[in-house]
Amino acid sequence: MSHDSTAAPEAAARKLSGRRRKEIVAVLLFSGGPIFESSIPLSVFGIDRQDAGVPRYRLLVCGGEEGPLRTTGGLELTAPHGLEAIARAGTVVVPAWRSITSPPPEDALDALRRAHEEGARIVGLCTGAFVLAAAGLLDGRPATTHWMYAPTLAKRYPSVHVDPRELFVDDGDVLTSAGTAAGIDLCLHIVRTDHGNEAAGALARRLVVPPRRSGGQERYLDRSLPEEIGADPLAEVVAWALEHLHEQFDVETLAARAYMSRRTFDRRFRSLTGSAPLQWLITQRVLQAQRLLETSDFSVDEVAGRCGFRSPVALRGHFRRQLGSSPAAYRAAYRARRPQGERSPDSEPPPPPPASLHPETPGPVPPQVRRTAAATAGPVGASASLPSEHAREAYLASRASLPGQRSGL
Repeated sequence: MSHDSTAAPEAAARKLSGRRRKEIVAVLLFSGGPIFESSIPLSVFGIDRQDAGVPRYRLLVCGGEEGPLRTTGGLELTAPHGLEAIARAGTVVVPAWRSITSPPPEDALDALRRAHEEGARIVGLCTGAFVLAAAGLLDGRPATTHWMYAPTLAKRYPSVHVDPRELFVDDGDVLTSAGTAAGIDLCLHIVRTDHGNEAAGALARRLVVPPRRSGGQERYLDRSLPEEIGADPLAEVVAWALEHLHEQFDVETLAARAYMSRRTFDRRFRSLTGSAPLQWLITQRVLQAQRLLETSDFSVDEVAGRCGFRSPVALRGHFRRQLGSSPAAYRAAYRARRPQGERSPDSEPPPPPPASLHPETPGPVPPQVRRTAAATAGPVGASASLPSEHAREAYLASRASLPGQRSGL
């Protein structure tokens, strides 16, 4: 599943500066980056497959910092180009970033801002979205990243409209993808955009992957919480809530367990997770219902009771708002596409539900909700962990008049 912004056609129409070439793709590598994500754009754009009908790109592998660059498995890489080579590229890809808690090098951020100003297409794969966000390139835009890091991205950069459901998001001149293999989906999408379905299909056959994957990230969610919550006192309250979703309790109950007033609890919870506690709690109940509908034969009324909803009517209302269908319709559609021979338990309750702390995680959310996702995000983290705010704000102010930008920047 992908999301194409309504701003994409206008943004895509931006012209490259004279020194940049559309067929040149620069891949920006950093020390500590995962080798798999780094290898995806190298394989897609760096191998000549013209014999298979895939138009050739010219690849420039650029080091985002001084080398050698260490990667997973103890490997050391030496990039043949430095940041200066980005000045020739029509597309710049950031495959991944080594740590979502540390700031990228300011020289690399400056190079990305300059490339964008000169009309280049900027791509962030997986945690590469954090580098794009640090450069200010995602402000006011829809974006995605690995579902596990989506709440952190939304909280740290509240002006970014983070959608953790999508495999990739195309906003015209700035594109982002979800984790790991979703980078392949986005790179295929880029080839399809540049050269059409036949070229993308030929490349997909060479890579032995589907030309397009249906669905999004929601099927892969688990109980993981954002890294920052692990040592926080609220982690115990969150864990208790997830274990007792079958019971009827409200946010006041959670606040009492945290020994806080409702107002203080709301503020602390939102700051920590990027979501209002009531919205998060409803989301977890809907996710529990989703799992029960997939893995059990309980009636909709029974599912409502097992998920802590006060009535089946409440379940149906929240379920439809978050997933775009009724519980019964969702179950029917799920079973219709379930592989043959897969059986669901008749009476045993399913495993605990996934627990994304981002309110947008569960399913198709109306675009107007997605556009305002940042409204529920908490404040940006400590300035010490962020790149130079001075440079970032100066860049944002200078790009306000660039064509193809979204309103409200």
